[in-house]
Amino acid sequence: MAVLRILGLCVWGVRTVWHTESDGVFFCPDCGGDRSYRRRTGRRLLTVMGLPVAPRGQAGPVVECSACHGRHGTEALEHPTSARLTAMLRDAAHAVALAVLVAGGPDSRRARRAAAEAVREAGFPDCTEEELRALLAVRCPDGTPADDCGNRLAEQLRDALGPLAGHLALQGCEHLLVQGARIALSDGPYLPAEREALAAVGRCLMMSPEHTDSTLEAVARTPS
Repeated sequence: MAVLRILGLCVWGVRTVWHTESDGVFFCPDCGGDRSYRRRTGRRLLTVMGLPVAPRGQAGPVVECSACHGRHGTEALEHPTSARLTAMLRDAAHAVALAVLVAGGPDSRRARRAAAEAVREAGFPDCTEEELRALLAVRCPDGTPADDCGNRLAEQLRDALGPLAGHLALQGCEHLLVQGARIALSDGPYLPAEREALAAVGRCLMMSPEHTDSTLEAVARTPS
């Protein structure tokens, strides 16, 4: 609030009267975690001797944290909450595992085992090889042309990774790609279809082709 004081007395000032429009949960950048918020708009009022005398325009909208009372622009709501980000990472790891399994062929026991382990580590503790095989059978039934099956999985990759890419640090993107690479390498060197699927993962994560290739080559050189 702007004020003018004479001899310690507030002669005039501008005060904002806030009105809450909605509330919810967001990731507070000041607190560094999920917090409740209030979305608020305000009216600025010119005050003389503490009394409002004239409007001075609108304020906001702002997002106010209920914990630290910090105010942020509404773009703060575009950042996913920690809980939402965790769910997105879990779904992304699941989508990458399925895409690599389809590319390499779901009949490889080693690949299925590696995929199930990756999915369990990502947040699906009850995932089994049989469950992954059943999912693949539903999404890519026997007799489905390879191109059709690949297109379906590519679309699922975009749906799972696209919204996540802008919120992940480079190390997070690399981690998802490395998970997929380890599944592909669990039963031997990369197959061409597996390299193509992993390249699609890199594109969805907005990694450059060069960075994607160098990451995949580094994983291939690392003893399992």
